[in-house]
Amino acid sequence: MHTVAPSTSEREGVSSLRVGPDSIEVVPLTATIGAELRHVGLARVSRDAALFSQIKDLLLQYKVLFFRDQDITRAEHVALAERFGPLEDHPVAGSDPEHPGLVRIYKDLASKPEHYENAFHCDATWRTAPPMGSLLRCVETPPVGGDTIWVNMAEAYRRLPEHVKQRIAGLRARHSIEASFGAAMPAEQRRALHERFPDAEHPVVRTHPETGEQVLFVNAFTTHFVNFHTPENVRFGHDYAPGASELLNYLVRQASVPEYQVRWRWTKNSFALWDNRSTQHYAVQDYWPAVRKMERAGIVGTPTF
Repeated sequence: MHTVAPSTSEREGVSSLRVGPDSIEVVPLTATIGAELRHVGLARVSRDAALFSQIKDLLLQYKVLFFRDQDITRAEHVALAERFGPLEDHPVAGSDPEHPGLVRIYKDLASKPEHYENAFHCDATWRTAPPMGSLLRCVETPPVGGDTIWVNMAEAYRRLPEHVKQRIAGLRARHSIEASFGAAMPAEQRRALHERFPDAEHPVVRTHPETGEQVLFVNAFTTHFVNFHTPENVRFGHDYAPGASELLNYLVRQASVPEYQVRWRWTKNSFALWDNRSTQHYAVQDYWPAVRKMERAGIVGTPTF
């Protein structure tokens, strides 16, 4: 992998990456995850292969990138996301009718009361091949509240105690849309959703296909381990389901550690681009009765290993 090593300005606490005659200002937002990119237009990134390559390298380095004041069209939004790969639709959330794959996440007084975004999650891990990443735009933001938090799950794995790493090596887990989105549906509709999207199985620790990092890969869609019941783990019957669930809950809670997080305050036409393979996120729903409207282009991923 080609890594980017921008020079650092100690006085301003920012780094600059030279791209041709332009200079992208890279502003790290925490010590472990996230950077805001300034002096770069996403419309141009959608058309410029060299500039896109630099953005992709920065994404692998910082895991989530932020941009402000990007008044681009929906077509340019889609075009930029498609540089990473094909886009995927969502079976529950609605898409823009003229731009398939551009999912509308609109919250207003008429929205259904179900809450899905305000849990630490990695998008669509109920798919056999979860999304590679997403490009999210703020269309309308509350006057206060409505932030989103991202978490570096490679760092979360790196800082696990060694005995926990040894215990979870080789474990696999199920991820379910039926147990999350489907839980609010009538039984017949929920079962139909499950038939369309059977539970997916993923390693508890996945390998990032581009960086080689080990990533803790359990989240709000994860229901249970599938290969925990071994002589090493189970002495008596109460070690089985209770013991496994206690371990799973411990692992899921790692996403809530502030030292692994970055929090972004949205403004109109701000964007976030994140690597779904190595992060989780949480959309804070603290803004009712204000309106929050977002549009997301999710990028098709590859099977986990």
